[in-house]
Amino acid sequence: MGRGRVQLKRIENKINRQVTFSKRRNGLFKKAHEISVLCDAEVALIVFSHKGKLFEYATDSCMEKILERHERYAYAERQLAGANDSESQENWTIEYSRLKARIDLLQRNHRHYLGYDLSSLSLKELHSLEQQLDTSIKQIRTRKNQLMNESIAELQKKEKVIQEQNSMLAKKIKEKEKAAAAGAHHMTWEHQNLGAANSSYLLPPPPLPTLHIGGNYREEAAERNELDLTLEPLYSCNLGCF
Repeated sequence: MGRGRVQLKRIENKINRQVTFSKRRNGLFKKAHEISVLCDAEVALIVFSHKGKLFEYATDSCMEKILERHERYAYAERQLAGANDSESQENWTIEYSRLKARIDLLQRNHRHYLGYDLSSLSLKELHSLEQQLDTSIKQIRTRKNQLMNESIAELQKKEKVIQEQNSMLAKKIKEKEKAAAAGAHHMTWEHQNLGAANSSYLLPPPPLPTLHIGGNYREEAAERNELDLTLEPLYSCNLGCF
């Protein structure tokens, strides 16, 4: 026997109404998530409880984008429908109200991100806010690390270029030092050879034989005469003995 049709009406019991609201809300969010995944659709779901508490679900957490897209589509549809001036004025009023509500929402979210006005948030909303902040911090750190790595890589490239330039300069300096040393050695060798040649040119010539005339010649003749006088007695003695 099948289950009979349940008549939809307001649940009078407060506790049962709260339990049913929680169950149906979770089921509704689950269905919204399933249709967004299965059908690749953008889904935005907004639920207010009887106490005015907000519950929302949006594909990839882009509620503002989906609402803005809905407003653009609705406004385009109204424009195509050929609304008259009064309707246009009404549309502008609606647009103003929508923008004002969106500004209030953004300002409230901004205060929440700064850590203000958190007393009105529930535990689940605080947990969602914490997750959003963690995600933002991770993205900020990822971008910061990326920039730091790029800066380090750029500095390493500059360091490599500077090291290559230093190596080239050091090589050129060594080559110049070797060339200067070789030139100095060559100049020293030429200077030594030039000094030796100059010294050979500056030596005095050997003394020429001299002919003594005058007193020296007379002295030699006298010596020869004395020698002849000493030899004559010896010669005469030798003859007498024979």
